[in-house]
Amino acid sequence: MSTKPGATIDSVVSLAKRRGFVFPCGEIYGGTRSAWDYGPLGVELKENIKKQWWRSMVQSREDVVGLDSSVILPKQTWEASGHVDTFSDPLTECQSCHRRFRADHLQEQVFEKAAKKGDAPASPDDVDLTTVACPNCGTRGAWTEPRQFSGLLKTYLGPVEDASGLHYLRPETAQGIFLNFTNVVTSSRKKPPFGIAQIGKSFRNEITPGNFIFRTREFEQMEMEFFVKPGEDEQWHQRWIDERFAWYVDLGIDASKLRQFEHPQEKLSHYSKRTVDIEYEFGFQGSQWGELEGIANRTDYDLTVHSKATGVALDYFDQESGERWTPYVIEPAAGVDRCALTFLLDAYTEDEAPNAKGGVDKR
Repeated sequence: MSTKPGATIDSVVSLAKRRGFVFPCGEIYGGTRSAWDYGPLGVELKENIKKQWWRSMVQSREDVVGLDSSVILPKQTWEASGHVDTFSDPLTECQSCHRRFRADHLQEQVFEKAAKKGDAPASPDDVDLTTVACPNCGTRGAWTEPRQFSGLLKTYLGPVEDASGLHYLRPETAQGIFLNFTNVVTSSRKKPPFGIAQIGKSFRNEITPGNFIFRTREFEQMEMEFFVKPGEDEQWHQRWIDERFAWYVDLGIDASKLRQFEHPQEKLSHYSKRTVDIEYEFGFQGSQWGELEGIANRTDYDLTVHSKATGVALDYFDQESGERWTPYVIEPAAGVDRCALTFLLDAYTEDEAPNAKGGVDKR
């Protein structure tokens, strides 16, 4: 029997609370859409996912080591990496109900619906906001001009809340890996190709958190930065795309509900040469597919900008060739919470059983 979009996700949200997988954060105070708490079974599910990832990415390989870096890094980190200037999303507000949304998400939802009908424009960017209805109140075209909204979460260290104490909660774990590149190379005696893996919390000031644990302001990441010789990056990138896709299938995820999405050149992040997302058919209202993991070719961008900002050489001297070069970086980055949601959705089934009244109950 077919179900309408969102039906399964709603069933899983309800089941997750009843069975002790996931609870609304601060529920006795009304809860919040931007954070969730994991119950007894949810904790075990997350730990199993992290253990499987760590075993696959670190313990079973000779060319990857682990790291646990700080959540709050020097604020110059985010200035040099480009996050302060470019880590932002287009914010628009409905002038009727005053709810705020990401303009690009609104355009993508309309584009996806039009694509199913066969009359989609060339790209989501071509969707005119004046034709888009508000998801909250239904008013069409009452949007403010989109403006850039920073995704960085600020905090202050020290006794005075001024510019001198301004810091950011990390929006990704990757930068802590780049800052420790030389430390790891020296202490572990690794040479490219090799990787540094990390699991940890990250924070993003999402405009519209939602879809259960898919998009939240506090989340856990599983990231690995794989350092390779320039010129070998494209081969390694494709290899990691294939390996990461196979990881989900090997753990039992239905392959027919997985796909690879190639980011258009004009949509790439400021550090990326090529990015491919592994997407899962979550069945969200307005958008059937969602990113499960991204695999990016970050080139030598990060090591280069941090080297310039600090004056510290973050490169590698190849003794065999006598050459010194800055490694390119291939980054498989997955979300623990999105993985948990994927396994819950993929495992969810309903069957029917006769009841005492002669009817049928779903269970």
